[in-house]
Amino acid sequence: MTIESEELAARLDDPDLLVIDVRTPAEYSGAGGYPCDPRQGHIRGAVNLEAAQLVESSPEEIRALVGRTEGSEIVCYCHSGGRSAMAAAALRNAGYEARNYAGSWHEWSRRATD
Repeated sequence: MTIESEELAARLDDPDLLVIDVRTPAEYSGAGGYPCDPRQGHIRGAVNLEAAQLVESSPEEIRALVGRTEGSEIVCYCHSGGRSAMAAAALRNAGYEARNYAGSWHEWSRRATD
């Protein structure tokens, strides 16, 4: 289950959608990242929960980390879609409607605006 950049951009202000950046805190803050990206940082409104936290946690622990009821809609992204695909699978296993933004930060960092 994936989402494309245009749909995500159109829904950034949707309070029913939770966007999770599953990269490291340094990548999320813009202090670290990949030189191939024209800018560093994160998608506006995204929260940071590292992929390992989600993948290595039980469904109950994931629900406590996320703080949303089961069935909530979530989009995950990382740098190029690999970590976020694993995180989205863990979130679906915990009962969420989770999708992966496969283009992730590598694609989003090329947008003119968030």
